[in-house]
Amino acid sequence: MNHPAPELLSIIVPVYNEVRTVLAVIERLRAIELPVAREILVVNDGSTDGTREVLESAGIRLAPSGVEGEPGAGIRIIHAEKNAGKGAAIRLGLGASTGTIIAIQDADLELDPQQLSALVSPIVRGEADVVFGSRFLAGRPAAPWITIAANRALTGTTNLLFGSSITDMETCYKIMRADVARSLRLDANRFDIEPQITARLLRGGHRIHELPVKFDPRSRAQGKKIGWRDGVRAVEVLVKERFR
Repeated sequence: MNHPAPELLSIIVPVYNEVRTVLAVIERLRAIELPVAREILVVNDGSTDGTREVLESAGIRLAPSGVEGEPGAGIRIIHAEKNAGKGAAIRLGLGASTGTIIAIQDADLELDPQQLSALVSPIVRGEADVVFGSRFLAGRPAAPWITIAANRALTGTTNLLFGSSITDMETCYKIMRADVARSLRLDANRFDIEPQITARLLRGGHRIHELPVKFDPRSRAQGKKIGWRDGVRAVEVLVKERFR
């Protein structure tokens, strides 16, 4: 009699120049209570600010290439020799993952990892295959008005193009079944990974279940990397995906 494989949550953490927060994110991901076992895949995307050295000093050794650690062994590191972008880092993590569920956690602590438990639970219970953590379902976030306006414009464009009714297309918290994630055949390299994931989910007929999350936005001075050009690119990706 065949028994289904036990659930395993693969948490992909794309990291680029996050020397101040990367260890805190890893420790929180190790410590939080989850309804399933976890593996943490930290993808160091060619950081140049000392992220590698901080990880090494904490006893997390980065292999020159490939993956350090065994599948399901708690924490594994993928070290890219040069920066290729958030999308490339997520795709590397997805390729190395062994879990039945995939989650993405940014390394900047805008989103508290403690919220992952609630986001994963509907998938574990069989109530959803895809869950997004929406920063706009719990009221107006404490973010600059231009950030909120840009997010609403991009999300509105998504809903217009795909006939959906989501509230936060750009959220980092995109959690889904591993088979769903792999079926998307992602190829985006930079921040355009966010609209590509969303568009391909919607084109594939996957229902996106949203739950509210709280986030603590940071400024460009604090290391925020996404800019207005990424917003323009997001619209291009959405239109391309809609009519491809």
